Amino acid sequence: MASMAARTSRLPAFYKITVPERRLAVAEATGVSAEALEAALDGGGLDGDVADKFVENVLGTYALPLGVALNVRVNGQDFVVPMVVEEPSVVAAASNAAKMVREGGGFRAEADRPVMTSQIQVYDVSDVDSARARLMGAEAELLDAARVAVPGLVERGGGPESIEVRALSADMLAVHVHVDCRDAMGANLVNTIAEALGDRISRIAGGKLGLRILSNLCDRRRVRVSCAVPASALATETLAGEAVIDGIVNASRFAEVDPYRAATHNKGIMNGVDAVVIATGNDWRAVEAGAHAFAARDGRYAPLATWRRVEGVGAPSLRGELEMPLALGTVGGTLRVHPAARLSLRLMNVESAQELAMVAASVGLASNLSALRALATDGIQRGHMALHARSVALAAGAAGDEVERIATMIVEAREITLEGATRALDVLRGAASSPRFKSPSAPRPAR
Repeated sequence: MASMAARTSRLPAFYKITVPERRLAVAEATGVSAEALEAALDGGGLDGDVADKFVENVLGTYALPLGVALNVRVNGQDFVVPMVVEEPSVVAAASNAAKMVREGGGFRAEADRPVMTSQIQVYDVSDVDSARARLMGAEAELLDAARVAVPGLVERGGGPESIEVRALSADMLAVHVHVDCRDAMGANLVNTIAEALGDRISRIAGGKLGLRILSNLCDRRRVRVSCAVPASALATETLAGEAVIDGIVNASRFAEVDPYRAATHNKGIMNGVDAVVIATGNDWRAVEAGAHAFAARDGRYAPLATWRRVEGVGAPSLRGELEMPLALGTVGGTLRVHPAARLSLRLMNVESAQELAMVAASVGLASNLSALRALATDGIQRGHMALHARSVALAAGAAGDEVERIATMIVEAREITLEGATRALDVLRGAASSPRFKSPSAPRPAR
């Protein structure tokens, strides 16, 4: 294995090399062998027999691309970050933005302890105030019973920590059991606790037992990321870095005052976060639910990340800050059986679920930066559609080297459609049959 000091996420011109060459480069950068990469990823990383044990009524598997975000540095440590996503430009955008952030020292991140919340609902309570007092008086007893329900977690240093009772209406209570889940995401653990305590809690409260389940609004398990990007790293061919900073700050303020914009702003963040969550075998639907609930916690939907101009000596910089709940696991669940999920964690070499959350959130902030920079300069479509053109070329029947050539042709013609790609393919193949045909070069987008 490569030493921690030898690990790097800077792999220039990575997009220019072939898939086997990329695997060799990543193997050298991370210490994970190329053979391990091949074994875990070929065929989509999951065979039909294993898939049949995952979910019901299985017919086969549905593969998605697994790429890696490069240039990512979090708290002074480099990470090659696996991302599973179907949308063109997401991986390239995160890598580009991470490179800009790297020039300002990389991302700084911190994560709360991995505390999840188990909810037990009690309704038809005659006196919620006295019921709350009785329940809080029984906190020690209830926590002891909860610990008995999850002995393995307690042995690992985690387990139930506290009880909270919330009056939701004149006759309804929600009892929260806050649980340190260690390196697990924790859904099964907190659900087990809710089931174990439900009957006892309803008797103490003097009401009817309702739902017993975790909450995906894991606001005690937040991650916070910040970065400072120098103006020089943000400049484009046509705009100075200071102008780009002002454009990004304007875009941030737009999201802060308008929920319609905030929804798309946050979608850009989740482009990065979800891709890492999926690659590591975690529950991206739970992450999405928690993120959006947190974004609306004050009664108005708001952005998860904000950007501000910071004046400095000589030139200003752009400061970004992200805060969101993020419950991820490095043990249990899908990780036990999905080879590609296990491989993703090996590539990242994270030491805990908290560190995984910090890296995933950093990629989310990078994705947000890339989108806002594009919107503030050339517009989002230019780079995105250039990468989308390859998918269109494939759909038209292009193969091998034809894909890049057709993509270049339809981008230049500004006709990134299936019909345009089909016509371009006819032209290319017709020209290729001529002895005077010379293969055109096909520039790739910068990473």
